[in-house]
Amino acid sequence: MSYRTLDDLNVAGKRVLVRVDINVPIKDGKVTDATRIERVVPTIRELAGKGARVILLAHFGRPKGQIVSDMSLAPVAEPLSKALGRPVLFAANCIGQVAQGAVQSLHDGEVVLLENTRFHAGEEKNDKDFANNLAELGELYVNDAFSAAHRAHASTEALAHLLPSAAGRGMQAELDALGKALRNPQRPLAAVVGGAKISSKLDLLGNLVQKADFLIIGGGMANTFLAALGKPVGASLCEHDLGATAREILDKAKAAGCEVLLPEHVVVAKAFKAGAASRSIPIGAIEADDMILDVGSAAVSQIIACFEKAKTLVWNGPLGAFEIAPFDAGTVAAAAAAAKLTRAGRLLSVAGGGDTVAALNQAGAADDFSYVSTAGGAFLEWLEGKELPGVKALETA
Repeated sequence: MSYRTLDDLNVAGKRVLVRVDINVPIKDGKVTDATRIERVVPTIRELAGKGARVILLAHFGRPKGQIVSDMSLAPVAEPLSKALGRPVLFAANCIGQVAQGAVQSLHDGEVVLLENTRFHAGEEKNDKDFANNLAELGELYVNDAFSAAHRAHASTEALAHLLPSAAGRGMQAELDALGKALRNPQRPLAAVVGGAKISSKLDLLGNLVQKADFLIIGGGMANTFLAALGKPVGASLCEHDLGATAREILDKAKAAGCEVLLPEHVVVAKAFKAGAASRSIPIGAIEADDMILDVGSAAVSQIIACFEKAKTLVWNGPLGAFEIAPFDAGTVAAAAAAAKLTRAGRLLSVAGGGDTVAALNQAGAADDFSYVSTAGGAFLEWLEGKELPGVKALETA
């Protein structure tokens, strides 16, 4: 993969358009989780520190080409300024006279945040005229929004072809981590795939069985595989109609030399609620009204043994219903083991996906993983082997 980074740009005194993802949760006008803001700080700070005139482009919510006051980026300017340690100006439009005036007023090292790009229909349509209007504001383009790279929008794809372009530090870190994890991994490569349903992760499973040496399947989707193999799953969440699909995936894994690990030991309860009585049993002992809600201790031991053999780990999805104790125990134990191996330098670990990040944070393991992606859909599409328009544009620009 070949693309330019900030090291390849001379930015002093230049107007640099920077696509960031600061689509953060806001309640009562206040940002409640600044993780995505913190992720873009290194790129903005470096550019401003080198004397660039930094112009931030971003989306917020889904206004569908209309101006929606509740989806303005104005409330983000102050927390972004605080994170950067320097003022961030705000312009109430991303094109036209308002945007042009704000950009023209910038001095070297100053930063302006332009209003939500999705207030214009041309953004999501990847409209050339809208992209040209954006391009007129800058001399260089930097994409630091990997989490939006799976969308072929004007500010994520078209702009890269209109101005000299490069990846920001966040984008660079993400591509580097994912490249090491999947494109050219140290082997053995282990992959953990959890979550509720096979149907939402068919492409992911199909790609990983071709690339991983070990595929560990957990969460509700494991029940579908177990049922497809004739194992009892009781009243568990299970897509019985996808039995043939599950067997097909297992056949592909076998043909590719990928060993699939399914839980033979599970934690069950009669109801999915806090404080419900639970039992840890072999899969064959499941009763008709039992619900599988976590992997059991013997399955966790098997998973950890797999991690100890691996050199690279990719993780997407929890192993059980981690939202309610004690059904988080399997995910927490496995995550702690992966974190310990990573700290010891024995494992390169890359994880991503909303539930995955939440589960790793709950386990206190996220900071010890080699890389944890907050990119959501873009991370998942990368794992599925799909081409991301925003990344492709940087390669070809």
